[in-house]
Amino acid sequence: MRKADLVNGISEKTGIPKVDVLVTLEQFFKEVKETLADGENVYIRGFGSFVVKTRAKKIGRHIKKNVAIEIPEHCIPSFKPAKVFVEKVKESVNPKDIKE
Repeated sequence: MRKADLVNGISEKTGIPKVDVLVTLEQFFKEVKETLADGENVYIRGFGSFVVKTRAKKIGRHIKKNVAIEIPEHCIPSFKPAKVFVEKVKESVNPKDIKE
């Protein structure tokens, strides 16, 4: 499913014009990005949590030059689904039916 499919589905089910749904969805994404960029987490009960995780510094390798490089500590965004979300997917999706 793409963003356009999501907008169409929400618009059909709620009766809200597609343009308004798109603006709302874009603003939601923007708010989540800005909040995570500020180092805060976003918790949505029943859906999941968008959290900022800190990765420790580590030693990596530059393959072409065959030298060790230090990868500094950095933050990454992460999503942790809520238990009800996980259970809903577990009971409704057959692993054999997943398209890749």
